[in-house]
Amino acid sequence: MAAAPLTHLHIKTFKHSNMNFFVTVLGSGSALPTGSRHCSGQVVNVNGFRILLDCGEATQTQIRVYHQRLQSFGHIFLTHLHGDHFFGLPGLVSSMHLCGRTEPLDIYAPAGVQHAMDTLLAAAGSHLNYEIRYHELDFAEGCRVLFENRLCRVSAFPLVHSVPTYGYLIEEIPRGSLLNPQPGRRTRRYAYCTDTAYTEDIIPYIEGANLLCMESTFDDAFAPIAAEKLHSTSRQAATLALKAGVQQLMLTHISARFKDPTTLLGQAREVFPDTLLAADGERYEVAFGKNVMQK
Repeated sequence: MAAAPLTHLHIKTFKHSNMNFFVTVLGSGSALPTGSRHCSGQVVNVNGFRILLDCGEATQTQIRVYHQRLQSFGHIFLTHLHGDHFFGLPGLVSSMHLCGRTEPLDIYAPAGVQHAMDTLLAAAGSHLNYEIRYHELDFAEGCRVLFENRLCRVSAFPLVHSVPTYGYLIEEIPRGSLLNPQPGRRTRRYAYCTDTAYTEDIIPYIEGANLLCMESTFDDAFAPIAAEKLHSTSRQAATLALKAGVQQLMLTHISARFKDPTTLLGQAREVFPDTLLAADGERYEVAFGKNVMQK
């Protein structure tokens, strides 16, 4: 029987999950978008509360294509200010204005994001009928909680890249835990790490995550280029997943060099078998079970 194509993934249903916690991939490519892989962007949904991770070029288009609601999130978290993670933001905030947004928008990103946005919007003569609240990140070690509500907590930790870059950890807060904490109750955790060179410094922050989304821009043949450009190979991503004891790994930020990324997936699975390859438009559950793996 022929294997299912990598772009076609079915997700298991977990009947015993006490909350809906899933990720919709808007873009899984790297700096140069392709017809099948757009620049980085993900919508994370924790029981109806949505946040946006990264906002590369065409993110607002992908939001519409994959039936996400433009005004459904009020918190955007950018890993860094390279264009494939950031250039979609001016257009997105402008479209939110055109569609009638009045609620404040919180943007978390490395220092410099407010100056960049203010300059771009001023040059375009743009006026927004809502407030943007910038939360600029400027720390070199540790893990810091940035946001928390009754449903989830979002923390940031430094990665290793050519510009200041942060990974994010999204943790659910089980129902009733704020009023009636229950010791030992399990919570689900999603870790998002891109772009970064291989570093074991992040293991304490991603340890035991139910789903780790990790950049794997290159395969083994391009390991010297990965080291030079401070990116990771798929094998390095898998090594971190193994050492951190995560439940499942999802590879993202795939270089346009790889028309068929099965090499990346195969090399990762040699180290960490429970590995998926992110695909634009697919939904992945952060759960105590596992997403169905591609053949």
